[in-house]
Amino acid sequence: MSTRKLIRNGMLVTASDTFEADIYIENGKIMQIGMGLVPDERTEVVDASGCYVIPGGIDPHTHLDMPFGGTVTADDFATGTAAAAFGGTTTVIDFCLTQKGRPLLESLQEWHAKAESKAAIDYGFHLMIGEMNDQVLEELPQIIEEEGVSSFKVFMAYKNQFQADDGILFQTLQKAKEYGALVMVHAENGDVIDLLVRQALADGRTEPIHHALTRPSILEGEATGRAARLAALADSQLYVVHVTCAEAVEQIARMRDMGYRIWGETCPQYLTLDQSKMDQPDFEGAKYVWSPPLREAPHQEVLWNALKNGQLQTIGSDHCSFNFKGQKDLGRDDFSKIPNGGPVIEDRLSILYSEGVMKGRISLNQWVDLCSTRASKLFGLFPQKGTLAVGTDADIVIFDPSISRVISAATHHMNVDYSAFEGMPIQGCPVTVLCRGEYVIRDRQFAGVAGAGRYVKRDKYDAGAPLPVRQPVTAVNGG
Repeated sequence: MSTRKLIRNGMLVTASDTFEADIYIENGKIMQIGMGLVPDERTEVVDASGCYVIPGGIDPHTHLDMPFGGTVTADDFATGTAAAAFGGTTTVIDFCLTQKGRPLLESLQEWHAKAESKAAIDYGFHLMIGEMNDQVLEELPQIIEEEGVSSFKVFMAYKNQFQADDGILFQTLQKAKEYGALVMVHAENGDVIDLLVRQALADGRTEPIHHALTRPSILEGEATGRAARLAALADSQLYVVHVTCAEAVEQIARMRDMGYRIWGETCPQYLTLDQSKMDQPDFEGAKYVWSPPLREAPHQEVLWNALKNGQLQTIGSDHCSFNFKGQKDLGRDDFSKIPNGGPVIEDRLSILYSEGVMKGRISLNQWVDLCSTRASKLFGLFPQKGTLAVGTDADIVIFDPSISRVISAATHHMNVDYSAFEGMPIQGCPVTVLCRGEYVIRDRQFAGVAGAGRYVKRDKYDAGAPLPVRQPVTAVNGG
């Protein structure tokens, strides 16, 4: 197969521009962009007539082959990355869990072993921080400099499992400032949630809907504000994962307006599904149990507006798939035992195009920025990935906006027995996907190879254009 390809007749879309051009690829890189490029006999011509040509999607939030709640996610790096590719994603950044007392590097090596022979697309890792001691402090510079892991996740929820206290979060923020890393938080008040869950179960409230009712949006807003103020105090940078509600958006927007380096991500499920999904008979609501939970419908428009006006900057999938039969039903008699997570990795770009661009909520360029470019910049992948430019990796998606389809478990490629978006009509579909110039998807058929994906070492945190000059930290102590 030729390593030279010429993509012709497409409409190129980046985070900033939309224009007609051809793209010439050689040895995995974009070598030329221009009109009327002429191939030689060794160059394969790929016709993109009627299609958008966009940079490969970057999913900054996945959980593949991850142990949780007495089981392991249904998608490993083979099935998960193949499904991601079908959806137009060419790079994932997965969460590496750690254990107290265990060297960070050992956990990282475990995640490398999970991925290296299975991933069909490129990948990187975030690293969970669950404790802060001399051993962790000693390892952090090596993890960033030598391993290329420049983002760390701190859980403010899942008490007695993943949750870290505010002191650990604050120290992590201090060290991230010193070393050039980005701190990510799962922002919910885990202490109060733990109490509410125990009270609900004591009252005999065991159905899936109580997962949502014991994790109210006010507790996400409170934790988001607390984390943002700690980041301000540390003069550090913070990325809030899976934002679901108006209360959290308000906190992020307020701190950004003051000039602090606070970033927010939301996910397709929070933009299109609401809390009523969890209040279905026959345990059907368990399919929609993840954390934070789905919110009532009015929160959706707040999230869309936040994406449009830049208060939220990225779209992750938070893909964490568990089968309805054999995994989700571990909590049939106790909602707190339902494995948290849902299958989303395959439909991220298409849902954002169909529900966002086609309905006038975001622009084409914002779509690319939200699903690829901004994550690339925040997580140290730019300009190698996340844009279409001479010299960058040829991670390219040919996206046909004319294709209509209906999302269904019967046709998806994730290794899970249900779809969170079953029956949702979608406009637009990736038809061909290249990772470093090689086909992963060709004419909507899998053409990749398990293990062909490469681990990508990431640069230190770089937010791109600076935010406005910060106000003094004392201005955010109240309210």
